[in-house]
Amino acid sequence: MARVNRGLFAAVAAGVLALALPLGAARAAGAPALVPLCASCHGDQGLSASPMIPNLAGQQQGYLSNALHDYKAKQRQGGSAAMMIGLAAHLSDADIAALSAYYASLKRN
Repeated sequence: MARVNRGLFAAVAAGVLALALPLGAARAAGAPALVPLCASCHGDQGLSASPMIPNLAGQQQGYLSNALHDYKAKQRQGGSAAMMIGLAAHLSDADIAALSAYYASLKRN
């Protein structure tokens, strides 16, 4: 398995965050401002186009919140953890609560 360059992932994550923040105006009414950041990998409605990236729509709010807090605390490993750790590092508790509630409210289809 290839070794992950955490510095590179952190830089990419910061870049994605910087690009996604201005897109907040294009988001759906009632959606948190950071949804475009998540949508870049997890899809516009929380439904990923890739089987390697989990769907967020319809997931339990507590699970999503715990997962984001774990990424922020660098407690998750494997898969896309390096990318998610870099992204979650920039989220406040309020951001995590809003994103978790939003994605939990979406239909899974």
